[in-house]
Amino acid sequence: MPITDLRLDLRGTPFQRAVWAALREIPPGRTETYAEVAARIGHPGAARAVARACAANPIALAVPCHRVVPAAGGTGGWRWGADRKRALLAREGA
Repeated sequence: MPITDLRLDLRGTPFQRAVWAALREIPPGRTETYAEVAARIGHPGAARAVARACAANPIALAVPCHRVVPAAGGTGGWRWGADRKRALLAREGA
């Protein structure tokens, strides 16, 4: 069973849950910016709030917040370390 098919019982605010659901739709090997995720969930201009929701994500691989990057380029930070984020993205071919 692919990890994206796991049923998760994530606890968070409605905004966080919307962000986390959107992150699970980003396919391996692809990235989106925080602003793109914000727009996709109907909150354009909420890129920083998306970043905070990513930082609060309790399940790193099942909710792939490592696939979200800053619009300015690079990988940005990550709760589990920027080096690990870069390694995951490289492994996925992003």
